[in-house]
Amino acid sequence: MCCSAGPWLRVYRLPGYAPELNPVENMWSSLKRGMANLAPGGIDDLLRIAKNRLKRMQYRPTLAFGFLTTSGLAPP
Repeated sequence: MCCSAGPWLRVYRLPGYAPELNPVENMWSSLKRGMANLAPGGIDDLLRIAKNRLKRMQYRPTLAFGFLTTSGLAPP
């Protein structure tokens, strides 16, 4: 469902609500699954753990490309 917009730009018409097409939704889902059984001592512990997990994701580019590929909107 691609509309031609020029050789350097690819435009897709997406439905109003399509979380399965949003790579960020896959990232948040992965983060939440990884933290599902944690019992932090407080909000500061939870914040520290979440930041730590996000930083780990940041340094794994293959993970980010995997989230993009899962959405089906990866560049050719």
